[in-house]
Amino acid sequence: MKTKAVRIYGKDDLRLEEFELPAIKDDEILAHVISDSICMSSYKATKQGADHKRVPDDIHINPTMIGHEFSGVLLEVGNKWKHKFKAGDKFSIQPAMNYKGSLDAPGYSYRYIGGDATHIVIPNEVMETDCLLPYLGDSFFLASLSEPMSCVIGAFHASYHTRNGVYTHEMGIKEGGNLAILAGAGPMGLGAIDYAIHCDRKPGLMVVTDIDDARLQRAEKIHSPEEARKHGIELKYVNTRNIDDPAQYLRDLTGDKGYDDVLVFAPVKPLVELADRMLGFDGCLNFFAGPSNPDFSAELNFYNVHYAFTHLVGTSGGNTDDMREALDMMSKGTINPAAMITHIGGLDAVIDTTKRLPEIPGGKKLIYTNISLPLTAIDDFAKYGRIDPCFRRLHQILQENDFIWSGEAERFLLEHARPI
Repeated sequence: MKTKAVRIYGKDDLRLEEFELPAIKDDEILAHVISDSICMSSYKATKQGADHKRVPDDIHINPTMIGHEFSGVLLEVGNKWKHKFKAGDKFSIQPAMNYKGSLDAPGYSYRYIGGDATHIVIPNEVMETDCLLPYLGDSFFLASLSEPMSCVIGAFHASYHTRNGVYTHEMGIKEGGNLAILAGAGPMGLGAIDYAIHCDRKPGLMVVTDIDDARLQRAEKIHSPEEARKHGIELKYVNTRNIDDPAQYLRDLTGDKGYDDVLVFAPVKPLVELADRMLGFDGCLNFFAGPSNPDFSAELNFYNVHYAFTHLVGTSGGNTDDMREALDMMSKGTINPAAMITHIGGLDAVIDTTKRLPEIPGGKKLIYTNISLPLTAIDDFAKYGRIDPCFRRLHQILQENDFIWSGEAERFLLEHARPI
């Protein structure tokens, strides 16, 4: 079967190509990819090429497919896996397989599997590691978002607390405690707010900070304090840009007790140091944001480490259980990370979007891999709708849904967009 896919040949060398996939082996599965959301990790892999830890050294000869936040439909299942999967099943994939200790992952390391493709061959190790995950929902884009949501869920699970004199870590954010999400009005922050409100281990107070009023206003519209209050959470949004002493201001919101959990969603030195100053007794600082600079560092108050038992954790991605939790919550409608998405594009938009990802404002960039469409901001649908009836109808659909991407919008686009 032929596929069209974006492959990496070296640093900043991405190519959209059509080529023949090999016939599947008895332990492999042929699949049709429908959607992929572009991750900053793909940008980093593009910039680093073979120097990236997950990208093979020989990509100049054997290029690999990029994209790892993808969803689709199984087409043909090899004999080894017919007891577990069948043609027609919807799926998502956990790329962090940790197969036999290897860092190899779909979207980085393999010639025939990646999210920015029309068709792929899923290798045996994906099934062996239980990383091919069934998806029971209706909308493919939500399954694509299960991977970034699993990263958020993993951060909540990785935070921990202790009891004085007991050498046991109690995993998870402190139930009923004070939680702060710094730089939390971006796409991943929106996912974290959604999860905090609707998970089974909720904070009592949640403070979300940013330095952009527009982002904060959008976040507050999507996840309102009124909605949080229904779930027993006091939710506050704070712009810290013009506050003289943001650490004290934010601590004052807790009665100067400080925060049990602080999640840092941007790799900015002053932000990490602000988080450290906000911690209360036994406070946990979770450094969620992944820096691209290997020498990134910030100061930590070790007096508080010693006497106030403050501590630091970092998470990079979620595990398979986190992704299953995300898929289950989305299938039930408990969480809806659709608000993360601000741009839509086709397979022919992948290369430019991936290379310029840090420069493009907004949240997640969602790619539908079987259509041709320049990357387009949802906010611009009305403008393009003046001359394009497809955009005009999409704008109408989204207008009825608070301008949040939806299953109805996805179905319309897949039916009416130009095939790639």
